[in-house]
Amino acid sequence: MKTENVVVIGGGHGQSLICRSIKNIENVNISAIVTVADDGGSTGRLRKQFHIPAMGDIRNVMISLAESESVMSELMDYRFEDPSGLGRDIQGHNLGNLILTALTQQSGSFLEAIQTIGQVLNVKGKIIPATTEVITLYAEMEDGVIVKGEANIPDIANHIKRVFYDKTVEATSEAIEAIEEADLIIYGIGSVYTSILPNVIIPDIRQALKKSKAKKYYFCNAMTQPGETDGYFMEDHVNALLRHGCVIDGVVVANDKIPTENMLNYQKEGSTPVRIKYDKHEYEVITRNLLSFENGLIRHDANKVNAVIQELIQEV
Repeated sequence: MKTENVVVIGGGHGQSLICRSIKNIENVNISAIVTVADDGGSTGRLRKQFHIPAMGDIRNVMISLAESESVMSELMDYRFEDPSGLGRDIQGHNLGNLILTALTQQSGSFLEAIQTIGQVLNVKGKIIPATTEVITLYAEMEDGVIVKGEANIPDIANHIKRVFYDKTVEATSEAIEAIEEADLIIYGIGSVYTSILPNVIIPDIRQALKKSKAKKYYFCNAMTQPGETDGYFMEDHVNALLRHGCVIDGVVVANDKIPTENMLNYQKEGSTPVRIKYDKHEYEVITRNLLSFENGLIRHDANKVNAVIQELIQEV
């Protein structure tokens, strides 16, 4: 059986879930192209102090692609908490972020640091930062207001017109090579403007996606994100991606019936289900039961996502 090359483009927990759902599919090579534009939390503090790319999303994908849930993979996600405040220098930091920072300083290479930890965790696949530059994401709102910093973008009660960088950003050669060799490219799951598009708006990546003959599918969010996609239908998510240069052959949408109690929890935060608005589209629309509803949360289920991705791979 032919080995298929699957590329997953994004960031955050949604990309990690897709990677976890793919890693045990036979005859599949996974390449995760991950945003390094995050500037919040532990990641933001470390990138500011040491002038290195954001590594939080890299760490999450590493854990999801680790061959087994080992003590080391659990430690990578350990967050230091010190209620006394005496350990404020490390309070809030993830151990994995600190290890990646130390290895980057030691080797002088962010890519080498990722590869080293990947070997320790026995990662199944390639984890590729979209760029190794220290970058800042900007958003232009519909009223012309400009917001600086990924962490600040969802905090503005406004609709996003576009996201961009204030300088020309160069993609890693590894990211371009992965796209060129891909048989299937998946966008998502995750924040359209702050997880997926920070990768796509890098000119080299956008151009590689246009040239790629791989089938390209977007896994749409199940719920809108306050401050980012308020009131969005599925089509609005897709249009935002297309407007920034994504190429999309199909969209995978959850059509589960959401329990009322789960729905109420999200409505309190201003989040609503993402619905399909129109009957006809220029791209394929695949609807499936994809969600889980444990502990009052609405999340994509890795096993259900796995089944859909296996369908997509068979059609490549």
